[in-house]
Amino acid sequence: MTVRTRFAPSPTGLLHIGGVRTALFSWAYAKKHGGQFILRIEDTDLERSTPESVAAIMDGMHWVNMGYDEGPFYQMQRMDRYKEVIQQLLDSGHAYYCYCSKDELEAQRAAAESRGEKPRYDRTWRPEAGKTLPAIPADIKPVVRFKTPIGGSVVWEDQVKGRIEISHNELDDLIIARPDGTPTYNFCVVVDDADMRISHVIRGDDHVNNTPRQIVIYEAMGVPVPVFAHLPMINNDQGVKLSKRRDAVSVVDYDTQGFLPEALLNYLARLGWGHGDDEIFSLAQFVEWFDLKDVSGSPSRMDRDKLLWTNAQYIKAADPARLAARVAGFLADKGIATEGGPALADVCALLKDRCQTLVEMADQAEYFYQPLTPTAEIVEKHLDPESEERLKVFAAEAAKLESWDAATIGAFIKEFVKAQGVKMPQVGMPLRAKVCGITNTPSVDAVLALIGREEVLRRLTA
Repeated sequence: MTVRTRFAPSPTGLLHIGGVRTALFSWAYAKKHGGQFILRIEDTDLERSTPESVAAIMDGMHWVNMGYDEGPFYQMQRMDRYKEVIQQLLDSGHAYYCYCSKDELEAQRAAAESRGEKPRYDRTWRPEAGKTLPAIPADIKPVVRFKTPIGGSVVWEDQVKGRIEISHNELDDLIIARPDGTPTYNFCVVVDDADMRISHVIRGDDHVNNTPRQIVIYEAMGVPVPVFAHLPMINNDQGVKLSKRRDAVSVVDYDTQGFLPEALLNYLARLGWGHGDDEIFSLAQFVEWFDLKDVSGSPSRMDRDKLLWTNAQYIKAADPARLAARVAGFLADKGIATEGGPALADVCALLKDRCQTLVEMADQAEYFYQPLTPTAEIVEKHLDPESEERLKVFAAEAAKLESWDAATIGAFIKEFVKAQGVKMPQVGMPLRAKVCGITNTPSVDAVLALIGREEVLRRLTA
């Protein structure tokens, strides 16, 4: 059997972080087994689906660099196929027209609730041997309902949750086509997965209740039932299900907060799955190690500190030129031009061991291109009259250096400290405060070398 998995988001908002993890696990399982990963856009919710959301999904998939082998397929382009299968189910007796009005259905619901029973359709219009159906009303457009088997149960071996069994009696006769003829979600999913030969459905466990409804439709269509694996939800750091309003849940959020996509994927891979004590690993290693049997059945919890730590590891290992390409955008957002200053890649190389996000790196890179105004506290502590006078002497002597590189500057600072009869912090901290505007910087000789002799001397004598 060729392994074929799919990621099938609904375009009703931005690409959700939980969806990215689902896509990642589906993608990795297909790659692990030499199969195909398919992207499908489930856009039949016409009221909520938007072109902007479709674009956001595509942009998000592009940002995390998770390639798909087929697609994207759009459900709205498959309406003729859905109607064809609905007619086949009607013809085979697996579906039927239901002419109940909204008022009748509401009355059935109220009566069931008054008896303390689960509300469900009473199957008034379900054809049965020897049953006389009501007269077809002239003013009601029918829905099409699936004829769920009576008696017995639906059983599947979930690859994450284990054996699950649901009685057919717990299932309603599902509406598979609305009065206007448009098909419903659970039906479309089955037709799509059957036509696309999906072998493994890996999705969030909020879909567990849909699975028995879908399995009976697979069986009625006479097509293979996929293997199911339902992934547990992702909670926030308070143990509550992630909320779009409350939490940073979209891929765009993490992009704008300065995370690297490979760091985010690495972190998401560890949410509910693990390989011993390994924390940092490549996507290739993840594919090699991944197995559904190792996925936990318990909800995972987002830990921002752990995500920041993971991102920091990837920043440290990243090519400075690649970091610079991203950091340039964050600096531009702050109105800071890098033209005429040091090469941004060199600045990123100096800063990358100190930063957890690219936004933080942009903040720290700012003083390389324009001096920051030191706080009153820094001025009082490090820029007293004696220190200011010493910096003027430093500038005059630094101007005479034959070369301007970190090694030469470092040696000069040591000699200057010795000649002044002070300790290193009494020179280094005022230098940072005067040139950069802050005192927490990388090695001061490397900082001065990058800023450049002319600019350093200008700042020291300003």
